[in-house]
Amino acid sequence: MSSSASPCSGPRDGTGRLPAAIREKVRNHPCYSESAHHHFARMHVPVAPACNIQCHYCNRKFDCCNESRPGVVSQLLKPEQAVEKVAVVAARIPELAVVGIAGPGDPLANPRRTLATCRMVRDRFPQLRLCLSTNGLRVLEHVEAIRELGIDHVTITINAIDAEIGAQIHPWIFTDHRRIHGVAGAQLLIERQLAAVAALAERGVLVKINSVLIPEINAEHLPQVSRAVHQRGAFLHNIMPLIAEPEHGTHFGLTGERVPTTAELQAVQTQCAGDMAQMRHCRQCRADAIGFLGDDASEASESSAAESSAGALAGSATGSAGDVYAMLAAGQRRTEALRQAEAAALEAVAATPASTPTPTPTSAKAATAALEE
Repeated sequence: MSSSASPCSGPRDGTGRLPAAIREKVRNHPCYSESAHHHFARMHVPVAPACNIQCHYCNRKFDCCNESRPGVVSQLLKPEQAVEKVAVVAARIPELAVVGIAGPGDPLANPRRTLATCRMVRDRFPQLRLCLSTNGLRVLEHVEAIRELGIDHVTITINAIDAEIGAQIHPWIFTDHRRIHGVAGAQLLIERQLAAVAALAERGVLVKINSVLIPEINAEHLPQVSRAVHQRGAFLHNIMPLIAEPEHGTHFGLTGERVPTTAELQAVQTQCAGDMAQMRHCRQCRADAIGFLGDDASEASESSAAESSAGALAGSATGSAGDVYAMLAAGQRRTEALRQAEAAALEAVAATPASTPTPTPTSAKAATAALEE
């Protein structure tokens, strides 16, 4: 980054052209600012098991430790347990700046659990920012609660604004006590998503859009998505590559849907950059991620920390042997701190009695059956 660039921007993400008020809001949000993710940590609390739409690229897992992708967690938490975990992590990771809810289902398909968690975190840790990541289907029902709780960052995943395309990605949605399939379901989802973007933006909530790039389905369509959400007030677009490994058990993985090449991803990002700022540092985190982007406690190991540190230094031809050692040592210390924070947080969760009477589902099917209407 050049010395003249905004501290919240870089030459790749385009956030330097944003109004100063927005740049200040994202200054310490690692998921919204490319430079912030080097200096500030985030924490996702997995309190939202149920989901109200089906995505062909998603397969939620509630007890998985060995996959790094959205929709996967090692353990579901009740709101009280989540807050105790936040307390432990905040005490051990002073760089913690953001607490988010991103699943493993959809936060607003579980509104009581989600909003109760946000309320308790806000009351106990007012210095931490709150954010949600949602499919947008039920945002309008809860937009005032979002504003009142001070949730000032919301991410909405929008993969299409054409229902014919959307139906190829989302075969059904569940709303108003019924499941709606095909184009009709996709159309209703799109209408609610776009209305949600506008409603949040009108209330001063920063809206980031996530889109999954599926080369054979929506690659040529995503620039239209970018224009539509920008017109309604979204400020940042994160175009992510499809993850479709067969072992993950998703529909696209099992049917051999092609993932994009790096060149294809960059080309679409460049096409969309003319309309709005692009996020290019996304790590497609787990729903229970803790720590710095790319250096999560849930996946940390000394070897990965060393590789990360060495890789960061590889770009500098002037690093001395002492610089190399210092960077490797710093990376290992940070990884160990993250590991200790995760271990302590798990102990705190185990010791926390949960007053919420709703049983925690143990499978994605059970979670969907327990949708909070």
